[in-house]
Amino acid sequence: MVIIGITGTIGAGKGTVVEYLVDRKNFKHFSARAFLMEEIERRGLENNRDNMVAVANELREKNSPSFVADELFKRALESGENCVLESLRTMGEIESLRKKGNFSLLAIDADPKVRYQRILGRSSATDNIGFEKFLADEEREMVSDDPNKQNLSKCIEMADFKIENIGTVEELNSKLEEILKIIQI
Repeated sequence: MVIIGITGTIGAGKGTVVEYLVDRKNFKHFSARAFLMEEIERRGLENNRDNMVAVANELREKNSPSFVADELFKRALESGENCVLESLRTMGEIESLRKKGNFSLLAIDADPKVRYQRILGRSSATDNIGFEKFLADEEREMVSDDPNKQNLSKCIEMADFKIENIGTVEELNSKLEEILKIIQI
C-alpha cells in the first residue's frame, strides 16, 4: 500500500492532483477538508474556512498535532489500497505519516493571483471570499510555532516532491506522472 500525502497553498491544484490519482491510478481519496466538514456539521457550525481552521486546531490540541492525518490514515489502512491523503497542514501530521511506512509527500504551489482565480471558479462554501481575505487566510496558515496549528511553509519544505502549478492541467498531470515514476506507481 502506497500513501501519497498532498500539501500546498490554497487553490494551488491539490484537488486536481487528487482527481488524477483517483481517476487514472485507482487511488482511494481521504480528505482533511471532508473530515473537518463532517465535524463542523456535527457541531452545527457554519461551513467556512475560519471554522475549519478552528476545529482542526482544537482537535489537534485536544488529541495530538498529527490527529487529523492519523484519522485519515486509519481510514486508508482499512481500505488496504493505494491512497492519497489531501490537505496535510502540520509538521506533526507529516512526521507521523512518515513513521507509518510507504509514504511520499507532494507539495503544490502557484502564484497567489492564479490561485485566487481558481478558488473563485470552484465556488465551494469556504472559498466565497475576497482577495484580501484569501491572502489573510493563507498568511494565518503559513507559519506557526504552535505544533497544533497549520504551518504550510514547513510542510512544503518537508515535501519529497514539489510542483509549481503554473500551466495547464495537462502540464500538471505530466509533472505528476514523472513523480509517480520515481515513486514506482
